[in-house]
Amino acid sequence: EFYCNLLSTATGSMDSCLMVWNFKPNMRSYRFVGHKDAILSVQFSPSGHLVASASRDKSVRLWIPSVKGESTAFKAHTATVRSVNFSSDGLNLLTASDDKTLKVWSVHRQKFQLSLTQHMNWVRCARFSPDNRLIVSGSDDKTVKLWDRNTKECIHTYFQHGGFVNHVEFHPSGTCIAAAGTDSTVKVWDIRTNKLLQHYQVHNGPVNQSSFHPSGNYLITSSNDCTLKILDLLEGRLFFTLHGHQEPVTATAFSRNGEYFASGGADEQVIVWRTNFDKVDVTQRPFTGATRSMTMTILEQRMSMTEDKVKECLDNQHKLIARHAE
Repeated sequence: EFYCNLLSTATGSMDSCLMVWNFKPNMRSYRFVGHKDAILSVQFSPSGHLVASASRDKSVRLWIPSVKGESTAFKAHTATVRSVNFSSDGLNLLTASDDKTLKVWSVHRQKFQLSLTQHMNWVRCARFSPDNRLIVSGSDDKTVKLWDRNTKECIHTYFQHGGFVNHVEFHPSGTCIAAAGTDSTVKVWDIRTNKLLQHYQVHNGPVNQSSFHPSGNYLITSSNDCTLKILDLLEGRLFFTLHGHQEPVTATAFSRNGEYFASGGADEQVIVWRTNFDKVDVTQRPFTGATRSMTMTILEQRMSMTEDKVKECLDNQHKLIARHAE
């Protein structure tokens, strides 16, 4: 999996290595070794000065993404750690594990703060709300749970999934959550009313991950059917299908400014795509009617595990810009 900020992409893989790809001002890639088993989740801190990684080795590591690649490791759980997520202020880290628990840690001292324990099976994903007051989690018990961070209470449980819940995500406004599962569906709930707002069944296989565009008007999803889908949340419909991977697409994320998104797959490829929603200012919320009829330009940058390959890809950028998803 991986997480995109404006200038870098971090990827974790089954080979237990963390890769950080820097695009500006100069293309560079760093390979960090420390985990003893597969890395299942990574995320940049809001400042970009740290990268957190979660692994099957039951540990979480905090890395300084520099040449030295220094890291601090702490045993976070008693089983595989599947998810890491920084709070929006960068002070706390949320982890989710096969030991059926969620845990919150202080980033500065890696000190344990609290544990949430009502799931009945593996917890695959957990996220802070934008204001850090709430937590959402998805589990193999086929539920999505909404938690109050201060009281540690489960506020609501959503039961509508027909399979394991692979991924959960807060809408940028903090009023809605999206959940993706092995039943091939993506569901969007309003957490104020706990009502199901939208239900998408556009994939032909389990949906592994999703990411909201910073505008909140689009959601990208990745699936075992080897595709990425862009969902238009304003219209409640499928907007675009992307065919770039040859095997299941295991992860996807928008950059912080929404100009790019990246996807990673079982085909050992990471593809960075350029998103061009008619060059709309993403700070405008919601979009006006004039900007809804938009176009998307795709720039594919395929990254292997060597810096030379990435460099070559960027050198050929002018050739790739002409390529559009069919």
